[in-house]
Amino acid sequence: MTIETWNEEETYALGKKLGEQAEPGQIYALLGDLGVGKTIFTKGFAAGLGVKEAVSSPTFTIVQIYEEGRLPFYHFDVYRIGDPEEMEEIGYEDCFFGEGVCLVEWANLIEELMPKHTVWVNIEKSLEKGFDYRKIEVEYENSGN
Repeated sequence: MTIETWNEEETYALGKKLGEQAEPGQIYALLGDLGVGKTIFTKGFAAGLGVKEAVSSPTFTIVQIYEEGRLPFYHFDVYRIGDPEEMEEIGYEDCFFGEGVCLVEWANLIEELMPKHTVWVNIEKSLEKGFDYRKIEVEYENSGN
């Protein structure tokens, strides 16, 4: 499924819609270059889960856990992961295979750890179509391991 958004509000709204539809045990892999709107999308996704607190990218902590929504929400930013074994040290399996929902920014860096049921979300921009334009591809097929 490919969706085009033309401003941050639409990117947020798409994230919120997917968050509202998220089910226990789902994992979303969020891909895209710096500045494409991954954090805006994630804020919308968290809102769709009912998370009320401020959401920011856990670049230095690797994972941020939000428990006040309708499901536990595990937000990973693995940009600084040098080796997939570092994920084991932070106990990623408890999040990936628990009853919550995971969203993993930069998931391509740990692709070998991503389960087959991962939902892949790729955000791209195209300056020819405007500064705030985004093409967002959501792939529900079996990807990863």
